[in-house]
Amino acid sequence: MRVGPSVSQAARTKVVVLTADEAFAETVGATFGASAQIGLDLVHGSLSDCAGSLDFGGATVVVVDVDAGDETELVALEQLMLRIGQGSGRGQSGPPVVAITQNFAHAQARRLLQMRVADFLAKPVAPVELVRTCARVTEMAARSTPAASAETAEAQILTFLPAVGGAGVTTLAVQTAMLLLNSGARGKTSTCLVDLDFQHGTCADYLDIEPRLDLGEIGPRPERLDRQLLEVMLSQHASGLAVVAAPNRPAEMRSFDPDVVTRLLDLVSSHFEFVVFDMPRTWFSWTDSVLLGSDKLFIVSETTVPSLRQAKQLVAAIRERLGDGPKPQVVINRYVQKLFSHGLRRGDIEQAIGDAFLACVPNDYALVREAIDRGVPLDEVRKGNKITLQLKKLAVPQGNGKPAKAAADAAAKLKFSWARS
Repeated sequence: MRVGPSVSQAARTKVVVLTADEAFAETVGATFGASAQIGLDLVHGSLSDCAGSLDFGGATVVVVDVDAGDETELVALEQLMLRIGQGSGRGQSGPPVVAITQNFAHAQARRLLQMRVADFLAKPVAPVELVRTCARVTEMAARSTPAASAETAEAQILTFLPAVGGAGVTTLAVQTAMLLLNSGARGKTSTCLVDLDFQHGTCADYLDIEPRLDLGEIGPRPERLDRQLLEVMLSQHASGLAVVAAPNRPAEMRSFDPDVVTRLLDLVSSHFEFVVFDMPRTWFSWTDSVLLGSDKLFIVSETTVPSLRQAKQLVAAIRERLGDGPKPQVVINRYVQKLFSHGLRRGDIEQAIGDAFLACVPNDYALVREAIDRGVPLDEVRKGNKITLQLKKLAVPQGNGKPAKAAADAAAKLKFSWARS
């Protein structure tokens, strides 16, 4: 039974919501019904009763409130996904589907992933989280259309590789991704930070978000990793930065098909304008592929003689392995310049590294520590700090890195006008 108005012809965005929960229905009505730019089609009832008659023609996004503990409801959701065309493997013919569940259990989450839902949220759902989720999956769906894909420029990929342990690679990768996210002339650019250290990665910890990449789910069958499954496994920072990170498993030696990483690289590079890789120090069978696909390759080292030697050796090894591939450039992190000191000076560093030397990033331990503890960009702690200024010179393109106009316009048409808050 429909309890809300159908979408008007003037509405630019149509949201179809199915729920048997009166409280959730009221929340949805108050959330979407207040905007003239959004047409709400609210259907009251259980999925098993209403799935066959649910009209999602012209829908921008479909929100389904489902009892994930009820097998009948799950079967109805599977049938709905097949009907829409997202669960059949025959292309993205229908709108993205967001599932709302009573709780978040591993088995239920796995089942939803297999159905290819665009995302899922557990109750209680904050209105702003619902809006942001719908806007995000809609934008991702827009980028995957042939028209948008044809106009989208190839992603710019920046890779950070440590020469030694503890050089601060994750800090530089996180802060660079934040800078690229905010480098657009007309707002945020689509940016993804990928933590490829699957055993000891800390990108999600630095940003205080939950890592959602399930290697156990995609490892046995890399071909299952598509745009929708990637979207479900993306973590989202409050700033708008997308993050691909797996839960930390320090006591577990992970081994999986290299095609998992290759498939992951293909997906993120085709759906984001900027991609930043935080690499582990260990060399894997897929490391060459990541480095070869990079536009900028930064080797991060410290101001010690052993670190500089390691960096120089790594540069030589990469040049030998990659040949005419991207040229590795050495960045010295936590550099402190002192007039009267017997320590290494900039001239000594340049002489030791040679033509691969790029720049020194200044040291400010207190600033970095506060930013990490709060999970925010350095500029939010202290605007115009020296570390941010140096990273801008290294990473942010002079052309502001704005997306191709046609792709930006296509995505903008499907965004909620007030979902940017």
